[in-house]
Amino acid sequence: MNILCFGDSNTWGYRPDRKGRFDENTRWTGLLQQKLGPEYHIIEEGLCGRTTIFQDELRENRRGLDMVGATVEIHNPIDLMIIMLGTNDCKSHYRASASLISKGLDQVIRKARQNASQHFDLLVISPIHLGHGVGEPDFDPEFDENSEVVSRNLAAEYRKVALQNHAAFLNAADYALPSITDREHLDEKGHAALADAIYDKIIALQKGLSNVI
Repeated sequence: MNILCFGDSNTWGYRPDRKGRFDENTRWTGLLQQKLGPEYHIIEEGLCGRTTIFQDELRENRRGLDMVGATVEIHNPIDLMIIMLGTNDCKSHYRASASLISKGLDQVIRKARQNASQHFDLLVISPIHLGHGVGEPDFDPEFDENSEVVSRNLAAEYRKVALQNHAAFLNAADYALPSITDREHLDEKGHAALADAIYDKIIALQKGLSNVI
């Protein structure tokens, strides 16, 4: 079973201490592979800075909408796609509401399905919340207090998108917190907790509960 994990730095496994990437035994995608076993193939497609539809003026190819079609084609056939985007869309210079970000997510989903060689199940994950003060000096000035509010509002909007697209839904913030180190990324404990939650959701999907909300 091929499972494509399409996301941003928290799918890539960015370390909150800014020392690169967690290894495959720490990041949630690698842990998920271990838990599911060899009959499953986890495809890691995380990219730091990736958004749904917003273009980063300093880094190319960060719009998920631009890359998801080719990504799906490269990895066809896909049985399950996991999408966890939205954190970077909360950056202050995009001035995006949770509702607008969810519309971007919907476009990404539609583009993915257009480029798939077969029907695939879908799991929409609303990302962890941004920590209080994430935009303070020495943290990440691309965010501000409003970014924190938007991140907390994503789950309700993403749940609607999941329902509209006949997808399963999971709110990562119910299981994991941002690290205290950078108030933005998962730490080791967060990756482990998220892997457990996603594993449980996949098992439910395999039992035929295709709209586990």
